[in-house]
Amino acid sequence: MTSTASDVRTAAAQLEEQLRNLPKVSLHDHLDGSLRPETLIELSAAVGHELPTQDPEELAEHFRQNANSGSLEQYLEAFAHTAAVMQTAENLRRVAKEYVEDLAADGVVYSEVRWAPEQHQQQGLSLDEAVEAVQAGLNEGMEAVAEKDGVIVVGQLVSAMRQSDRADEAVELALRHREQGVVGFDIAGPEAGFPPSRFADAFTRLASEMLPATVHAGEGDGIESVRDALVSGRAQRLGHGVRVAEDITVIESEPDSDAGEEVFQVELGPVARWVRDRQIHLEVSPTSNVQTGAIAGFAESGKPELSDHPFDMLYQLGFNVGVNTDNRLVSGVTLSGELALLAGTFEYGLAELADFQINALESSFLGYEEREALAAMILEAWQ
Repeated sequence: MTSTASDVRTAAAQLEEQLRNLPKVSLHDHLDGSLRPETLIELSAAVGHELPTQDPEELAEHFRQNANSGSLEQYLEAFAHTAAVMQTAENLRRVAKEYVEDLAADGVVYSEVRWAPEQHQQQGLSLDEAVEAVQAGLNEGMEAVAEKDGVIVVGQLVSAMRQSDRADEAVELALRHREQGVVGFDIAGPEAGFPPSRFADAFTRLASEMLPATVHAGEGDGIESVRDALVSGRAQRLGHGVRVAEDITVIESEPDSDAGEEVFQVELGPVARWVRDRQIHLEVSPTSNVQTGAIAGFAESGKPELSDHPFDMLYQLGFNVGVNTDNRLVSGVTLSGELALLAGTFEYGLAELADFQINALESSFLGYEEREALAAMILEAWQ
């Protein structure tokens, strides 16, 4: 059973503050989509980049409205602004440091942040210099949190842009920095028309060196994209992955004569069955999925809403799902807020929300011993 939009907002407002104090895991968050509005304004002024407004609250609201417009072009407008100020080592370092501090303030204890170094070379940075600058910022952020007796661990995911031809270069970059903060690899950018099979050699290289990969799939394209991510991309996780639900058929049967309730039969296609049976983790970003139209095919009519999201169906069927923000600035969300919205929409309790944290942690690219230690801490806090 789902709740009304008004009920969801009320429940979310009451629950978000409580959730902020509980340890959480974030696996799908883009660095260039998560700047502080104040920082974006300050850095833009320094480099002479024009923004829609100089007021932090108005700027954040501008991005939120664009994200909720139903237009992918408007959603993506924000990245032109953020990328413009992320072209120097100093600025990358600052953005990364603040990124860690903001996550810690929201109760995140483990995060994997993805970004594409190839998009940050307009002022002459080498790929290695860009990665080193971000890692320096992440380290500073983790140290700052530790000084306040907080706990957070953040690893880099090096992304290659699907529309460019630099995947092999990005793989070698990730491999060079795997002992200095890089924990895995990703491909991002337009999904339709740029399948993982285009980068099969790069994924083979990753596999041969045993560096794990997550692949954006099942967001901007359908079930064949998910299949290709698993086959050609050798994906250990799926970025979003929500359109795997297109491979699930729900059949309404005759009402149960005793209970008088509707009875449904569910049939999983081969891709959905593979993803569920092998517990391939789905890095779901609920609000972003609504904003970008990733779940449009599941809406009964009109503009999709969170209640149309297949998240709950996937969870109830045993899929390995986690909750993420995707782009905190662009979408106007926090991880605590996303969890609160899901709880209000699908009537989850703390036990279910804790499940999503453990799902994500166990599917992370962190080492086994570190995962076990964090899992114990998370479970104790949530219980």
